[in-house]
Amino acid sequence: MTQIRVELGEHSYPILVQPGALARAATHLQEFASNNRLFVLTDNHVGSNLLPILQHAFAESGIDLIVSSLPAGEASKSWQRLETVTDWLLAQGVERSDTLVALGGGVIGDLTGFAAAIVKRGCGFVQIPTSLLAQVDSSVGGKTAINSSVGKNLIGSFNQPRFVLIDPLVLNSLPDRELRAGYAEVVKYGLINDAVFFAWCEANSKQILDRDPDALSEAIVHSVRAKALIVGEDEKELSGRRALLNLGHTFGHALEAETGFSDKLVHGEAVAAGMALAFGYSVRRGHCDAEDAERVRAHLESVDLPYNLTTASVRASGQRLVDHMMHDKKMSGGSLPFLLANGIGHTFLAKDVDLEDVAAFLDEAA
Repeated sequence: MTQIRVELGEHSYPILVQPGALARAATHLQEFASNNRLFVLTDNHVGSNLLPILQHAFAESGIDLIVSSLPAGEASKSWQRLETVTDWLLAQGVERSDTLVALGGGVIGDLTGFAAAIVKRGCGFVQIPTSLLAQVDSSVGGKTAINSSVGKNLIGSFNQPRFVLIDPLVLNSLPDRELRAGYAEVVKYGLINDAVFFAWCEANSKQILDRDPDALSEAIVHSVRAKALIVGEDEKELSGRRALLNLGHTFGHALEAETGFSDKLVHGEAVAAGMALAFGYSVRRGHCDAEDAERVRAHLESVDLPYNLTTASVRASGQRLVDHMMHDKKMSGGSLPFLLANGIGHTFLAKDVDLEDVAAFLDEAA
C-alpha cells in the first residue's frame, strides 16, 4: 500500500494505491458518505465487471450506493450525458454535502468531476479509476471536462477530487488494447523529465503489459508521484510547469478529432503517436538528436502503439490536422504552444512554432 498526497493547500487530497483496494472500498470511503449514501457513476462495461465488487464491499456498511450506469465510450463526454447525469442527481435529491463516486476510466472520471463541480454549485467527488490511463493520469489533477463538436475537453473546470482510490488488480479485466493505451501515459512521464524512468519502461514494458502485479504497481506509483508533484506546483497551468504533462497531446488531439473521437483511435494511442511526432518535429527544428526520436519510435512500435500518422490510421493532410489544432484550448493570442524536446527526459514549451511548418512536417511524416 502506498499513499501519495497532492499538495494544494485547502484543495489537497490523498491518493491510495493498494492492490485489492476496491474490495475494501467501504473502509476507505465511509468518511465521505454524508447521509449514509454515495452516488456512484459508472459505465455499462465497468459496471458489469467491477460494480459488484464495490457493492459487495458496502453490503454490510450501512451505506447506500445509488448507482447510475452510462454507455461506455468517449461519446458520453457530451452535453447530453452531462444533462442526463445532473438531472438524475437532482431527481435523487442530491445535496451539496453529498459525494459522487466515479467508478470507471477517464470518460466517467471527467464527466463525474464536471457534474460535481456544477450541480447545486458544487458537491464533493471521489475517483476510483479502473483503466491504466485513468490511474496514472486523468484521475489525478482535477481536470474535468466534456467534449464539444468543435474539439476535445473544451468545456469544463478544474475541480479536485477529495480522494483517489487506485486498485491495480482491477486492470486484470481491462482489454489489452486499453492497457497499451494507458501505458502510453506511463511512458510520457519518462519522456518529459525522467530519462531513467523511460529506460526502466524500456526494460519492463513486457512485464507491465503482461500485468505483472509488481511491475504494474511500480509504474502506477511512479507515474502518480510524478503527476502529483507537477500538479502541486501548477494546479491550473498558470506557470507553464503543468503544461509538460501535455506532451503528445496537441498532435494527439488533432488525430482524435480527425478520427471523430471514436474507437478508431483511442486517447492513449493518439498520445503515443503525438509524442513520437513531437520528438520528430523537435528533430526538424534542431532541438533533439535523431537518435532520441528513433528510440522513442522504436519503443512505441515494440509495444504495438502508433508512432506516426500511418500507424494511427490517419490519412489527413497536414493542413487539415493543423486546422483541428486551431481549436485547441491552449491557443493564446492566435498562437499555439507546443511541447517539444531537447532529448529524452528534457521537454520544454515552445511558443514560437509556425503552424505552416507543422503542416509541412505532418505531410512529410505520414
